[in-house]
Amino acid sequence: MSLSTTSSASMTMTEKIYAAHSKKKNVRSGDIAIIVPDVVLLNDTSGTITTAQLKLMGVKKIANPDQVVVVTDHFYPPKDITSANSVSMLKNLSRDMGIKHLYDSGRGGIEHALLPEIGLIGPGGLVFGADSHTCTAGALNASGMGFGSTDLAALLAAGELWVKVPPSIRIELSGKPKPYVTGKDIILSIIGQIGCDGALNTALEFGGSGLRNLNIDERFAIANMAVEAGAETCVFEFDQQVKDYIERSGWQQHSPVYPDHDAQYQSVIQIALDTLQPVLAAPPSPDNCKPLTELLGTKVDQVYIGNCSNGTMTDLRQAASILRNHDVKAEVRLVIVPATNKIYRQASQEGLLDIFARAGAFVSMPTCGACFGGHMGILAAGETAVATTNRNFRGRMGHVDSQVFLANAWVAAAAAVRGEICDPALLILEPQP
Repeated sequence: MSLSTTSSASMTMTEKIYAAHSKKKNVRSGDIAIIVPDVVLLNDTSGTITTAQLKLMGVKKIANPDQVVVVTDHFYPPKDITSANSVSMLKNLSRDMGIKHLYDSGRGGIEHALLPEIGLIGPGGLVFGADSHTCTAGALNASGMGFGSTDLAALLAAGELWVKVPPSIRIELSGKPKPYVTGKDIILSIIGQIGCDGALNTALEFGGSGLRNLNIDERFAIANMAVEAGAETCVFEFDQQVKDYIERSGWQQHSPVYPDHDAQYQSVIQIALDTLQPVLAAPPSPDNCKPLTELLGTKVDQVYIGNCSNGTMTDLRQAASILRNHDVKAEVRLVIVPATNKIYRQASQEGLLDIFARAGAFVSMPTCGACFGGHMGILAAGETAVATTNRNFRGRMGHVDSQVFLANAWVAAAAAVRGEICDPALLILEPQP
């Protein structure tokens, strides 16, 4: 697309967020800006490197302890001495540096789902984290960007960090998704269209009339995988659903951003939601997307429903609609992980956890373990998994000779029942016992 001529005042949502957090207060894409984010997010993998760097730098006191949020989620509960030491290191850092926002054990959840839930990010907000899926914050009209652990050590010491403000790609959504098409299918379809480097070094900005047909959970699923398209961050337009969410979560800033009508984009991509169908990302990459119909009958050994993109109540309800009247096939391991403690408790109150357990699933408290091949769901050589996670690179969830297919929760639950990839509509429509 050729870029239109714009006025000097026109700005994208991303530019507005970075300008609001810049010492210059007037930045454009391509500018190098000194940024003070609202939140610095650390976890029990990358956060340990940050802690070690602070020690090497001789930092005894960080610039703004109230800015820092520490979440133990990747190796939680600790699976061995090394991971236990990592958790202990972060707890000691929080104590020694006066960090009040420490979430572990049954108090928290997976960082990217927890942060919005407890009102620490929202419209106009900016979070920097040592994890690539920090971009999940974009679902709430905010911006999140992943950094290296050493970069964050410098940020903790100085209270600010330089950033090159990214240009934006506009994703214009229209129409309403068909049954069994979810946020997962939308983002996989986009990645399949543009590739894993199609949005390299940019921000994805989502808007359009179709946005009203996606609840916040579906938007989290889309925002979470913006990085899988190569994007550094993403931002969704503000609307009533976002407003309702932050009124529940307690986000205090209430500074929604809107794109100027003549904002300049690197390109614009039109997505007609009513033309999409369920898709899966086949190994070995999130951009190797194929229609569900092309993969029917693929044998499955493990199914994983959860993680920071698809461990929401929407996902759990979708899975329960399949498992309510069906059992998990005996040869299949089904692992279900609600993304936060609050989601876990709500799922329990709605009876979903009982449905899962009765069907033969293993249900866990929040943890990232199985998603990245850390623990609690490792694949053996030759095994195949269907997962609602965000990456399926070779060896991602275990042995290098295993395979991972990325899918939505309906498709994943149906695969657990049949032991193969199948159309979830068939199980929904089957006569009930």
